Formats: sequence, structure tokens, C-alpha cells
Amino acid sequence: MATISLLPKSFSPFLTNPPSFPSTPSTKISFSFCNPSEKPVYSRPTVATNAKKKNPWLDPFDYGDDPEMEYGSMYSDGKQEEDPRPPDNPNNPYGFLKFPMGYNVEVASLGLKVRGDVRRCCCMIQGGVYENLLFFPTIQLIKDRYPGVQVDVIASPRGKQTYELNKNVRWANAYDLDDDFPEPAEYTDMIGILKGRYYDMVLSTKLAGFGHAAFLFMTTARDRVSYIYPNVNAAGAGLMLSETFTPDGLNLSEGGYNMYQQMTDWLGRPARNVPRHLVPPLKVSISRKLKNFVEAKYKNSGAEKGKYIVIHGIESDSQASMQSKGDTDSLLPIQVWAEIAKALRGVKPIFVIPHEKERYDVEEIAGKDASIVFITTPGQLAALINDSIGVIATNTAAIQLANARNKPSIALFSSEEKGRLFVPNAEEKKCVVVSSKTGRLIDIDIEAAKNATQIFYSSLVLA
Repeated sequence: MATISLLPKSFSPFLTNPPSFPSTPSTKISFSFCNPSEKPVYSRPTVATNAKKKNPWLDPFDYGDDPEMEYGSMYSDGKQEEDPRPPDNPNNPYGFLKFPMGYNVEVASLGLKVRGDVRRCCCMIQGGVYENLLFFPTIQLIKDRYPGVQVDVIASPRGKQTYELNKNVRWANAYDLDDDFPEPAEYTDMIGILKGRYYDMVLSTKLAGFGHAAFLFMTTARDRVSYIYPNVNAAGAGLMLSETFTPDGLNLSEGGYNMYQQMTDWLGRPARNVPRHLVPPLKVSISRKLKNFVEAKYKNSGAEKGKYIVIHGIESDSQASMQSKGDTDSLLPIQVWAEIAKALRGVKPIFVIPHEKERYDVEEIAGKDASIVFITTPGQLAALINDSIGVIATNTAAIQLANARNKPSIALFSSEEKGRLFVPNAEEKKCVVVSSKTGRLIDIDIEAAKNATQIFYSSLVLA
């Protein structure tokens, strides 16, 4: 019988299964595009298998940017431009022309999509004061890499206090990222807040599993970047994240000063006509109002500006001790501090207590005439250090604040390894590291700490 084709031969086959038609004994109908031997052959493009994938969870065939592709347009080269929108209206609490994403395409540049510009960025930082303080260089890196970006922060109630020292942060919201089972009302309210701000990028330092990755996904940000668990708890998290970092352990704080190195390497990566951005040093800003408030405090204790040494790290169960989660052995009893303070000559030691209940113990050991200042916030501690000669402290936020304000310091650590991790390049920062030989901070060499106080007198001679 003759073969009848209902379509011209020039048409490419598009069906895989033959349709069911009633067949008659007199006529046999067959379709040429139903022949399995005539299946089309698709050629797969050649890719460089040694290129780094962005996120293998999202697209297994995404091998990054094509190195042979040329971008010669002014919309794609270099850094992003400043926000082209008109300035905010100071009389309007909601600003002026703050349209949501997708509603102001007529003023948005093409580079917003081609370059991956970031106009609004949200940083979620897990931990307390110490961890948030060490994130300051990363925030400065974001400001340098994306000109005109607005940076917001989500941190714990204790960590939020740190951002009175950072002028690069627009808004700071308190939300406990350490709580694995948050209240449903707080959870949904925070998601609504983040969705309403239309972020281009969300960064998270919390190790993400499926639950936290879903939280980041529901923010509807274009780029969702986070650390993930280095074990099976990370299963499924990469499906909802744009970029992931796998740390060596379960506690990022154990990495010391460079605990966010993986994230900063990714943020400062080179791009088209944009060189690699180096991580800036830690810097803090102190307001005049905060300086005046703290000045009244230490003058009330009997100290004068520029004539006292800050002693921080007294043993206490208060949350205001400002320890690092990577070094829990970082507090000493008042007996040890009183012994070290005896080596100070010509300057007055100020004992910083995190709770008023410690005042009686300090007065009993150090004497009734000892200068004691009750301080609980990092801003007040930074202002106190700023007016001092230097700092003697264990591994608390006081050491990092002294380095940020370029003050000489003596840092007491439980081991040499901890000292190298948390205070790298100590000599350049005018910091003397005194470590214990036994791995326990209580066994610190008091005589070595006393001898190290000579750094304060040399700085007075230079002054």
C-alpha cells in the first residue's frame, strides 16, 4: 500500500509518540515523523569542565561566564553607577519615589541586570557583639564594591547594639537567628519586613539548613548568599540559595579575626574592568553624644582623660562580657586583674564591670578607691577606650576596639594559637600578646603581663 504523509517533508518531527487513529483494512496510514529511526540528533555545546560553577544545586550545566564573550557596552563595564532616582523628600517619612522592584524600569539602568548591581543589601549576622564587630570590614567592602548601596542588618538584640559604631548601616533590626524554633508571629513578621524592602542581595553568616535557606528564599531577594552546614544538615539548602560557602567546622567564630574570609573573597572577587577588592581594616565611628556620656562616667569614677588604662575581661556570668563564641575561656577573676594593675605607675587603672553586682568584689580586692565603670554596650566601651592610654584585656571586644582606634593594648589569651587567630599582625597593631603555656587562661604568666605594660610608657614618651 502507498504511504501517505500528512505534513511536508521540510517540517521537522515534533511528536515522540504516534497518535491513535482507527485503522481500516483497505487503507494503511503511517506518519514519517513517527519512525523511531528518524529521531533528531541534538548536539551539545562544548563547555570548559574546569570552570567553577556558581551553584551546582541550581543548574548542573551552569559553568559560569563565558571567557570568550566580549562586553563592550558602557552598561556592563566597571562598577555600578549611583542611584539615578531623585533625592528623598525629607517631609515624607516613606521617602520619595521609592518604587518597588519592577515598577521603575524607566529609570533603572541596563547594568542593573547585566552587571548584577546591588542597590539594597541585607546582612544577617549570627552571634553577639564580637561577631558583629568583626563583620564591619565586610560591610565596608560591600560599600566599596557597590557604590551607593544601602546596607541593612539583621542581628541579635546584643549584636544590634554594635551598629551605633557603624555609619555605613542604614537600619538594624533585632531578630534572634540562633533560635531554631522562633515564634510564628515573629517569623512571619520578619519575612514581611524583608520582602517589603526589595533587597537585591541577602547575606547570612548563619549555617543554613533547609529551614534557614527557605527563610532566605522567602525574602524574594535576587542573590541569596549564605554559609551552609558542612554535613548532611545542608541537604536541600543549595536549591534555594544563589551562592553557598562550606566552612571547616560548625562554629565560624573559631576562625578568629578572619572568620568571614570565604564570604569576603566572594564579595571582593574581580569582575569586568573591576579589580579585586581587598578587605579593609576594622574601623569604628563614635558619636559626640556618646563621647560626652562616657566622659561623665569615667570622671565620676575619679579618672581623667588620657591618663588611665582600661582593664576589661573580669570574670562574670553577664551577657555584657562581650566574649567571642570561638573562645569561651576568655575571662579572669578580679584577683588576677588586681595583681596586674599593681604594675601600672603614673596612670590610673579603670576596671570595667559588665554588671553592678561585680562592683562589691572589685572594691573588696582592688580597694575602695579603685576606679570602676559600669559599661554594657560596645559603643560606650569604644568611647572609653578612645579617651584612654591603652587597654589590658582578655579576648573580648575591647581588644578589637583598641586596634580599631589605634590604641596600644595587651591581650591575654589561653594559647598562642588563639592569639594568632584573633590578633593577626599584632606588632603592626601595637598589641602585645601574652598567652598561657598550659592552654588554660587561669594559668597566664602574670609577670609577663606586668612586663608588657612598658608599651604604655613608650607610647606616652612618643606622645
